[in-house]
Amino acid sequence: MAKARDLNTLSVDQLDDELVKLKKQQFNLRFQKATGQLENTAQVRQARRDIARIRTVASAKRAEAK
Repeated sequence: MAKARDLNTLSVDQLDDELVKLKKQQFNLRFQKATGQLENTAQVRQARRDIARIRTVASAKRAEAK
């Protein structure tokens, strides 16, 4: 996923769209892990960190807009 400096170029709406996409990915990864189909378990951790990164950038942009 992109780094925070790359995410700064996106608008808040684009960040929200990306967040929804990552939340779906996280759900699918958790489901695969529970059923034993997930080979690379590090993907769960990476998805979680990407979600946190997007939320941080989006909240900073919203605070900046106020």
